[in-house]
Amino acid sequence: MSRPVLFTAITAMLALACFAIGSYWGARHALASDTRIDTLRSELASLRRNDVARATGTSGRGDAVSAALSEEVRSTMVADIKKQLQAEMGLLPLQLLKSRKESFVELYSYDDRGGSSYGTAGYLGGGYFITVKHAVVALDGKPGSSAGFDDTRDGRKISSIKLMYRGRALRARVVDHGDATAEVDPGDWAVLKVQDQVDLPALTVDLSYPYDFADPIFRLGNDYSKGIILSTGYVGQRTGNDLVTCLTDGHPGVSGGGVLNREGALVGIPVGRMQGDYRFSFILPLRAEMFRRVPDVKIAELMAN
Repeated sequence: MSRPVLFTAITAMLALACFAIGSYWGARHALASDTRIDTLRSELASLRRNDVARATGTSGRGDAVSAALSEEVRSTMVADIKKQLQAEMGLLPLQLLKSRKESFVELYSYDDRGGSSYGTAGYLGGGYFITVKHAVVALDGKPGSSAGFDDTRDGRKISSIKLMYRGRALRARVVDHGDATAEVDPGDWAVLKVQDQVDLPALTVDLSYPYDFADPIFRLGNDYSKGIILSTGYVGQRTGNDLVTCLTDGHPGVSGGGVLNREGALVGIPVGRMQGDYRFSFILPLRAEMFRRVPDVKIAELMAN
């Protein structure tokens, strides 16, 4: 047999062998694929029979998950998600914010020299309001004076205090106050009383708020005498005289307003700001003595327990 003929024969035999091997493995692969497809079909059929929820895309049309979950489970999931978002972002529910905003009123005071000032007061119930002393008492008196609310060095006196309630100016009087002789002081607080009947939601007081660094807080006050305005911020650190710094707006008029925690409880009152910088405020944490003449003040359960 000549070499060309032999070479051709060997080549043909190798080609036939490769074809046979390829056909064999192709058949096995096809069989395996068919087996996997059948298995997947069986699993999908089982899922449908057992009503197991299926994931869907984000096209806005998929409702397979919702359809498979009960109403109770969905409600629980939504509530948990909202709670987590509020905790992580420092948010308060809008309805709660609206209710708390209604607990604060604009405050205006007038002295016997023709001067006037404005601030904020928070409602405690029973006609009682809490605010800052420097908004309702002249603080330019001698340190340690105990002759009365209006004892001042130059004779200036606060002659009138009015709280704005639904378009009306209600006359208020001071029933208690701290021992501050200057602004931005731990004793810079006062309690007012009105004789008129008022229908406002009373604030809940939390005396145990820890003021942890960077915790979110909410400030409500008569910002620039434009009405009660909300501002958010974060806790800073305690000062040497037991006040707390806060990263939030300290605009004129917010003194005496409310500082709320994430549960909406009153935890402090703004008393001043960093000189030359409205972004930093000073907060006076609440103390039990501030409410010694306020009957039936609502104390948060955390403190009561």
